[in-house]
Amino acid sequence: AETAPANVANVIDIQQFGTVELKVGQVVLCEAVPKSEKLLRLMVDVGEGAPRQLVAGIAKAYRPEQLAGTQVVIVANLKPAKLMGLESRGMVLAATQADGQPVLLRPEAVVAPGTRVK
Repeated sequence: AETAPANVANVIDIQQFGTVELKVGQVVLCEAVPKSEKLLRLMVDVGEGAPRQLVAGIAKAYRPEQLAGTQVVIVANLKPAKLMGLESRGMVLAATQADGQPVLLRPEAVVAPGTRVK
């Protein structure tokens, strides 16, 4: 009999995981969201011809100039959501440190925008 990994909630199978489109994106523009201390607006090239807008709650850990030109990993097929009136078409992935600060997940080497993460 198969058993779930210890201390893991909501175990999924490989088919379910396969429905999540994780992609590498190139941040082409990043700016603060007016009237927000937490949010940044990112325009991210994920190989679709035009960059897509993402809104991320990472402004307390990252300045816009730190992110422009860098690569991030995003969830590309997340249902769009509105944050502070801006549509976010994906989610930037980050780990959370013990002090609550986010740490962005990034590829170890530069890869083509839109490369699938598996």
